[in-house]
Amino acid sequence: MEQKYLSRIADKILDTALQASGAVLIEGPKWCGKTRTAKERAVSSLFMQDPDYTTAYLKAADAKPSLLLRGETPRLIDEWQLAPMLWDAVRFAVDERGAAGQFILTGSAVPMDNAMRHTGTGRISRMLMRPMSLYESLESSGDVTLKALFDENSDATGVSTLTIERLAFALARGGWPAFVGESDNIALRRVYDYVDAVINIDVSRVDEVEKNPARVRALMRSLARNISTVANLATIRNDIVGNEEAISDKTIASYLNALRRIFVIEDLPAWSPALRSKTALRTSAKRHFVDPSIATAVLRATPDRLLGDFNTFGFLFESLCIRDLRVYAQALDGEVFHYRDKSGLEADAIVHLKDGRWGAVEIKMGAKEIEDAAKNLKTLRDKIDLDKMREPSFLMVLTGTGFAYRREDGVQIVPIGCLRD
Repeated sequence: MEQKYLSRIADKILDTALQASGAVLIEGPKWCGKTRTAKERAVSSLFMQDPDYTTAYLKAADAKPSLLLRGETPRLIDEWQLAPMLWDAVRFAVDERGAAGQFILTGSAVPMDNAMRHTGTGRISRMLMRPMSLYESLESSGDVTLKALFDENSDATGVSTLTIERLAFALARGGWPAFVGESDNIALRRVYDYVDAVINIDVSRVDEVEKNPARVRALMRSLARNISTVANLATIRNDIVGNEEAISDKTIASYLNALRRIFVIEDLPAWSPALRSKTALRTSAKRHFVDPSIATAVLRATPDRLLGDFNTFGFLFESLCIRDLRVYAQALDGEVFHYRDKSGLEADAIVHLKDGRWGAVEIKMGAKEIEDAAKNLKTLRDKIDLDKMREPSFLMVLTGTGFAYRREDGVQIVPIGCLRD
């Protein structure tokens, strides 16, 4: 029996994209729910990985790709990158038909740069789909909405029902739709299997270049140990050398590129606002996986182990919050960055909308850290040149559990288990 479909924030994004473009490409990691979400909107479907038909589909795509486009619309073409010539066929069909909402393409890997003759600009809209946020997996109450914080500067109110134990489990299980609702042991086992498949199969298949699984695993362990930090290639290499055989910067870079192309890693870029002073900004990205469960799986860090190591738990919790903020910000046509300057002042997340509105976020698991986090946020606000940029829509401390409320100084305190888009 097919699992009940849990509504996704991406549903509305896809609906809008289908109204605006002839075709929509949904990209993202395997198992994040791309195909299931697309099926909810599609009228006809073509599954390139269907073993009964893959060979026939590939031959048809090579001989006359337009044959595979026949069907009621919107027509889903799943894992289209297995036959990259379909891209140009879809682009041409969109031009010929002159109508919106004709095709939905899904892909869990970026094809080689020379696989397509045309970019598809103006015909094919792209949307990135990530694993589920806590709100989508029904683990956040959704009492506090990011949209309201931007639109109304409203007071955050609500309570998170997530205990610290369930938060540790949700982090280790991840936002993979097929794993939500499974028993705890089975869900964690499936995350381990996912990571093993990435290491042993997917990372080599993406560019048809064989990669050493032991080195891929060592690299991913290093990324996991350095998650939510700005660790550079030298730091990662030295970390690997300290635990495994030597690996060159060139090999590390090629492996990282392969992991990006299958949407396993998604680093957090630095924010570059206009400041009152000439304080130098740090521009290095922070290291993140697309879902923190990838880090816990490669480290074999069970929920119980996380509860016994709050230092590691804290870094992984930050990564969980970044995942959710990215999902929520995308629904508002926004992006997420981090801030760090030469003076040492940091903000874990900056949510910046395309219309110029922005909010700053510090991520802290414990209540004891809230006061310092609020002070940092206010210091950052005072550094911004308000002649060139807007006032922040909100300053927020994102916490692990407890109540949502607004402090007297205006800083919003919000448990991750209360937040939604």
